[in-house]
Amino acid sequence: MTARREPSPNSESVDNYLKAILLLSGPAENKVASNLLARTLGVAPASVTNMLQKLAAASPPLVEYERHRGVRLSPAGEKRALEVVRHHRLLETFLYQVLDYPIDEVHEEAERLEHFISERFEERIAAKLGHPKIDPHGHCIPEMDGAMPKQNSIPLTDAMQEGIYVVDSVSDRDAGTLRLLKENGIAPGVRLRLRERPSMASYAVSVGRSSRVLNLQEEAAGTIRVCAMHK
Repeated sequence: MTARREPSPNSESVDNYLKAILLLSGPAENKVASNLLARTLGVAPASVTNMLQKLAAASPPLVEYERHRGVRLSPAGEKRALEVVRHHRLLETFLYQVLDYPIDEVHEEAERLEHFISERFEERIAAKLGHPKIDPHGHCIPEMDGAMPKQNSIPLTDAMQEGIYVVDSVSDRDAGTLRLLKENGIAPGVRLRLRERPSMASYAVSVGRSSRVLNLQEEAAGTIRVCAMHK
C-alpha cells in the first residue's frame, strides 16, 4: 500500500464515500445508485452528486460516474477504499481483543480513528494481533497489498430452505441490533437452525444446539450472513 496520506480538510469525507461505494457494490462490483449512497451516508442527494463529480474529476480519478447511471470505484479509488477498510477492521479487532471494548461499540470508535493512523501504526497493530484475517464481526481484513478474499455467504433473509446454517458475519452498522444478536449468542462461527417462518416478516431460528426458538424480525435477520451447512 502507499504511504499514509496527511489528512486534508476533505479526506475523511472522501474516505467515507469511497468505503461506502466499495461495500455497497458487493463482490460483483456493481454500480451503486446515488440515492442508495445518500441513504447510507445520511446526506442529501444533491451533496452526493456534487461529491461524486469531484471524485470523478480528481487526478487520478477516484470513481467512474455518470449521472443517473450510478457510480463505481476506479482502480485508484478501490485501492484507497481498501486501505481505509483495512485500517477500520484492524482497529475494530484491536479495540475488541486488546482493549476489551464491547462488540457494539467498536465500529463507531474505529470510524473515528481509521482516517488518521499511520502505516507504521497499522503494521504494529497487525503484528500485535498476529495478522488476523477477519474482524470481530466476521468480515475479511484486506491484506497490505489490498487483496481481500471473497466471502461466499448470503443474508439470512435470502435463505430459502429450512435447515442448518453457519453464521459467516454480522453487520456492524447498528449497535442495537448487535447487542440483540450478542445477547442471543449469534456471532460468526455459530450454527443456526432455520425453522418454518412464523410470518412473512420474521425468521424463526435456534442458536447452536439449543431447542429454544428465537423469532428475528426481517431487519435483524438481514444483518446476518450465513453459509449452508451440509448434514
